[in-house]
Amino acid sequence: MSELAAPGRVVHERHDHVLKITIDNTAKKNAFSPEMIAQLSDALTLLDDDGSLWVGVICAAGDDFTAGLDMPKFFGPGATRKPFPEGNVDPFGMARPCRKPIVTAVQGIVYTVGIELMLAGDIVVAADNCRFCQMEGKRGIAPMGGAHFRYIAWAGWGNAMYHLLLCDEFSSAEAYRIGLVQEVTPVGRQIGRAMEIAGIIARNAPLGIQVTKEAGRTFIEAGERAAIAYVPRIRERVLNTADAAEGIKSFVERRAARFTGN
Repeated sequence: MSELAAPGRVVHERHDHVLKITIDNTAKKNAFSPEMIAQLSDALTLLDDDGSLWVGVICAAGDDFTAGLDMPKFFGPGATRKPFPEGNVDPFGMARPCRKPIVTAVQGIVYTVGIELMLAGDIVVAADNCRFCQMEGKRGIAPMGGAHFRYIAWAGWGNAMYHLLLCDEFSSAEAYRIGLVQEVTPVGRQIGRAMEIAGIIARNAPLGIQVTKEAGRTFIEAGERAAIAYVPRIRERVLNTADAAEGIKSFVERRAARFTGN
């Protein structure tokens, strides 16, 4: 069992057949650096490869799940963005998905990749104080971690477009109403409840559970492949635009962005 590391890391610990994975960068509202994404990928690869691990729980230290990416480290000058290690599980399920069931516990701020991360899993438990937002459109870019199709799969077209296009902030109650989360708990209870659910799942036959998830995924796989294949076009359309540069600059300068559509 590992100890919680210093801020700016993703750590994991075993609880019998459950792997608890904790995001820990509380000084920055658990914003992800490229190194943290790689550590999350390593932990999920361990979950997927280790036959004694049957269920994963993803959670976060502190008051917030995640404020999203530490944007300058991914898109700004001197960005350190790195690809996942070859063959690793992709935390966002865009390449190699995790075959084991994943329960995600969220609280406080759950922005951008935080939503995409939880939707790449299977069951979400939310504290009643969550603030969800898919805000890439406010930064001159677009979702590239699966929100463009998983919102639709989980919440339906109208609900998905409402929140993806408005880039608005919404509550745990709204996330529950549209199906993005399965349970809402009092704040502070979400991780314990996620571990309880994982424990219940782990008391079932692991191969039966895994094949159930695999069989369910076959229903949506063809559509997901097409949506994932479209991501390079999303990158091409937005990442090298003047609006993308303005979005990052306005974020760093803490001001409203002034977009031109270029």
